Amino acid sequence: MSTIQQRIVRYGELQPCKTAFIDAHTPGSDQKENFTIIGGGVSESPDQHVHITDKIGFNIGAAGQPPKCRNSLHSHTTAEVFFVAKGRWRFFWGRYGTAGEFIAEEGDIFNIPTGIFRGFENVGQDYGMIMSILGGDDAGGGVTWAPQVIQDAQAHGLMLGDNGVLYDSKKGQELPHNVRPMPVLTEEELKNYPEVPVDAVVGKYVARYWDLMALAADKPALVIGETGLIKDKPGFEVDFLTRGSSVTEAVKADKPVVLMPASGHWRISVDGYETVLSNGDTALVMPGEAYSVAPSMTGQAGLYRITATDDPAGATWVG
Repeated sequence: MSTIQQRIVRYGELQPCKTAFIDAHTPGSDQKENFTIIGGGVSESPDQHVHITDKIGFNIGAAGQPPKCRNSLHSHTTAEVFFVAKGRWRFFWGRYGTAGEFIAEEGDIFNIPTGIFRGFENVGQDYGMIMSILGGDDAGGGVTWAPQVIQDAQAHGLMLGDNGVLYDSKKGQELPHNVRPMPVLTEEELKNYPEVPVDAVVGKYVARYWDLMALAADKPALVIGETGLIKDKPGFEVDFLTRGSSVTEAVKADKPVVLMPASGHWRISVDGYETVLSNGDTALVMPGEAYSVAPSMTGQAGLYRITATDDPAGATWVG
């Protein structure tokens, strides 16, 4: 019997961590919430709850933030993909976040190039949520912070050890005797983090929801992949389904598949078990399981499907 019931995480059941990263006390970033849905994620906090611990070659997570709350500048060595589940978000990048920016609306997806500092801010009117796909089982070994982020955090009581763990002086914590502070990048090292112009990012690494709705009108649209709208091989592929391109006949998964609705209500069937997913929900289908997925109600419906590949997780692929 399928255990799919244990591999569905509802938006309303997500458990946030408010101490996930080094900027958790820094004004302007101190109200953000981090969610780890599938895999270990990149949280620096032992408080982080992991909903599904299976290792499937990539991680699924989310970030929730109230208006005007921002996530500080950081970099990844493997893919960091976001799509907007709720609200409006400003993404920005560069050493000081001034190299470029754009606004993402609900359903838009952004495959942020590796090796550049990036941050994001909720510029909507209400609490917002972005869903993330991170490359690799260990998500590239974590996060590299811009030097000013580490310095600002220390001024507000948080220290990051070179073991990747946070210590909070406000709780009386100190670095253990065998742990040193995480070193700040030197000016020489910072030269390896380019200031990429807007047209080189938005033109190649962003796909808009309404474009995908049109492109997937009668067959799934490959969003991220070797021949996708966003060309990359991050260890997974992302495609987009609409009512006209849904999976009405059951197909057997060869590799792990994650189903994440962007809009509407979607009825999924996995080895005979049926349920309905909506925006913000996540379901993991394991290899060997047969699944179908199609809208369960009239109206607008879009869904992101993420499938593991044999490609190794690493730097953004330039074909």
